[in-house]
Amino acid sequence: MLTFTSEPMSEPMDVLGPVAARLRISTDTGYADVFARLCDVDEKGRSVNVCDGLVRLPTTPEHPLEVTVPMSSTAHRFAPGHRVRLQISGGAHPRFARNTGSGEPTLDATTLTPVRVTVHGGSALELPRVRAER
Repeated sequence: MLTFTSEPMSEPMDVLGPVAARLRISTDTGYADVFARLCDVDEKGRSVNVCDGLVRLPTTPEHPLEVTVPMSSTAHRFAPGHRVRLQISGGAHPRFARNTGSGEPTLDATTLTPVRVTVHGGSALELPRVRAER
């Protein structure tokens, strides 16, 4: 799992609408899932899930592929002192069905193959921010 955490917020930040992670990904086998989760981390370091999503990658070993992992829409305020966290992993079993990594159909699979997923530069978290009017 990769974890990216911002610096503490100096003022509140409102996020309203669909959240997504736009990632440049490559794999060593070509069969993989990518899971992304947005979290709110408070001053004590406690991380709370805000929204998440999963994408099954098409077969593309070795060559970076740009993929968007759509997360659910949200209406969330990151309070001053809180941090924005993005977690990226190769799955979220048992919440989502496991990808065997072998290319076999999920229902008939007999082999579990480890997969190395590489996240390349140019990836980004897309947050629909709302500007507060004063």
